[in-house]
Formats: sequence, C-alpha cells, structure tokens
Amino acid sequence: MSAPGVVSFTQQGWEQVLAKVKRAVVYLDAACAESLHWGCGSTRLLEAVGGPEFHLREFQSDAVGGGVKQPKAVFVLSCLLKGRTVETIRDIICRSHFQYCVVVTAVSHAVHLTANHVPAAAAAELEGQHPVFEQLEEKLCEWMGNMNYTAEVLHVPLLLAPAAPHLALTPAFASLFPLLPQDVHLLNSARPDKRRLGSLGEVDASTLTPKLLLQIRCLVSGLSSFCEHLGVREECFAVGSLSRIIAADLANYAPAKNRRKNATGRASVVFVDRTLDLTGAVGHHGDNLVEKIISVLPQLPGHTNDVMVNMVELTALQQEEENQNVVAPGCLAQSNDTAAKALWEALLNTKHKEAVMEVRRHLVEAASRENLPIKMSMGKESLARTAYILYSALQEQSQSSKESLWTPAAWAGHSSNFETPADSQVGQLSSF
Repeated sequence: MSAPGVVSFTQQGWEQVLAKVKRAVVYLDAACAESLHWGCGSTRLLEAVGGPEFHLREFQSDAVGGGVKQPKAVFVLSCLLKGRTVETIRDIICRSHFQYCVVVTAVSHAVHLTANHVPAAAAAELEGQHPVFEQLEEKLCEWMGNMNYTAEVLHVPLLLAPAAPHLALTPAFASLFPLLPQDVHLLNSARPDKRRLGSLGEVDASTLTPKLLLQIRCLVSGLSSFCEHLGVREECFAVGSLSRIIAADLANYAPAKNRRKNATGRASVVFVDRTLDLTGAVGHHGDNLVEKIISVLPQLPGHTNDVMVNMVELTALQQEEENQNVVAPGCLAQSNDTAAKALWEALLNTKHKEAVMEVRRHLVEAASRENLPIKMSMGKESLARTAYILYSALQEQSQSSKESLWTPAAWAGHSSNFETPADSQVGQLSSF
C-alpha cells in the first residue's frame, strides 16, 4: 500500500464503496462523483458494478428507479442523512424493486447525533453505537416493502478529491465561504439588542446559524478522519474569523480527542480565510499553465474543479454547434493513466514556459509512436505550431484511410474507451 497521503486516503475510502457495489444500481451526488473522478476514475466503479443492466445515476429526486432485474441499490452521498436527502432516498426506493439497499455517507455518525440534537454527554455514552444509522436501516426495509430485506448504512470519509499527491480539493464544501462584514448584520438580526455583535472579531461558534455550524462540523469530521489516516496528532492554527471557528471545533471535536491519544506523529494544520487574499483566490494570473487552462476552458458540468476539453477536433465531424455534444468532452483528471498523471503534476509544479515545452515534447513523442507524417525538430516550433502540424497530419492520415481512426464509425469499435453522451452509463462522470 502507498504511503499515507491524500491519494491513499481517498482510494482507501473508495475501496470500501467498491466492495459494496457489485451488480447494483449506484446513485452518487455531485461531490462524491467529483471525489471518484479525481481519486480513481469512473471506470473503476463501472468495473466493480459489472453487468450491462446496472448503471450509475445522479442522486436527485427525479432519478430513475430500479427495475425488476435490479434488486440492489447503493447510494453514495456526501451529506447528512437528514431532511430532503432522506426524502429523495425514500422516493427512489418506493418506485423501485430493490431488495438490498446500501447507503454510504461521508458524514460520521457523531455528526449525525449532533444534527439530531443529541447532547454531548449522551453522545459520549453512545460511543461505538450507531442508533441513527440503525433507525434509517429500518426505514429502508420499510420503504422496500419487506422488513426481511437487507439494508446497510455506513460512514466512509469521502472528503477529498486528490488533484495531485500534494493537492486535495473538498467538493462538498465548495460553497463554504468565510464570513464578510455584512454577515454580522444578518447574525445580529436574530440576536437581542444587548447581545449584538460589533465586528467579525466577536463571532464565535455560539453566534453562527445551526446550518453553518453543521456544515463546519461535517468538514471537521472529514479532516479528523484524514488525520487519523495519517496517524498524526494535529496542532491547529488559524488566520481569519471563520478559520478560527473551524480550528477550534477540530481541536474540541470529541472523536478527535480520543484519536489523538493514540497518534504517533505530529502535524500542524493552518486554516486561512481566503477573503484575506481575494486577489489570489479568484485570479488566474500566475506563471503556471494550469491556471491559464482553468481560466480559459468551460467548467465540466457537475464539477467544481475540472474543465471541458473539446474532443470534436480529433474527429472528422464538422466544427458546428450541433456537433459539440456528439462527442463527450475530455477533462484534466486522468486518475488511471500514469503518464498523464506525471504530465499533469509537471504542469502544476513548473513554470509556464517549462510546462509548454513538456506538453510539446509529449505531442512530438506521441506523433513519432504513431508514425504520423510530420517533419519537425525539437525546440524550433511553438506549441501552437506543433499542434497545427499534428492536426494536419491526422487529417491527412484520415483522408488516406478507408475508415479513419478519427471518425465516429471507427470509434464505435472502441466503446470501452469512448462513449457518446447518449450511450454513456456514466453521464456526468464520463471522462477521458
């Protein structure tokens, strides 16, 4: 097994999920789909599911239910099992023929106790027990129509989307934003005059809304699981009002206190409110090729951190608007391709000029392997010129072939690697 880190933490979590999905209809929410996308790829999940009659579906209220030949369902969710989420699970099950349901949540049972207003003292007495999950298991059997059917509810910390070994994203918390001065007025609207806040510096956990507090606790739960995976006893530092609250919550989180007693390593965790550096947070102006790629290309639907790469130019289709959705887009995440991951990390870690040269080198080497009719020497052509020469060579090759490698007809013979959106079982998870 690889050394503990963001990649191994994510893959270890997904291995637990993959062990449950054989011959199941799998429903994922957007945040978990993004974690899968960067962590191990949708192909791994499809392989684990097996069978053409089983599918991956987006978790939403109008999602298609399971048919008679689909007796098993797995729900993989990044959020609390409460409110609208539970109602959606119920609605999907009630219009299906499931006999075995598994619900995986990225939120720990301890946070579910908090969400259900269980006092801290009572929660401490329930250590090792999972009454909230057990109650939901009973409900799942009830909704399936037979209390003898099988239901499981378990926690797997699917917190991170590892963009690189040293860089992890948290898709489920993309909307978690530091407090602004005007937020003080909103907080004061629910407080008596004598207890009004004067500034952000006076904000603490007791002044926040229950919804925001729960969101913070969900984040803290995931971070604690990550520290447990690393085997470290963390020391928290914070810069900014919201970061201070998050750091304090992690320091006082009961499961984290117990975990630290057995931790052998040490780590410093620094939380920073990005509103203290808005220019850096919202701009793509550094000397880095990845920043320019992200700022130019459109966002991949359903994702917060990946972009769409137009693949139509690699086919014989005309560059017309109606053809843009015929071919599924490419993306930056290549979790199962070692060479692609190495190139991606080079783009992240090197300056713009060096990254361009690295991309050009890969293009030239790929052209040489495919025996494309190009003539160029390293170092004398720009990246744009190299791409143009390769494109021209591909077009020349396709015109000289009876059935071009770059036509949709030819790709139809490679359906395991290429699917049009209409044929794809993965939907938004499709990637190259």
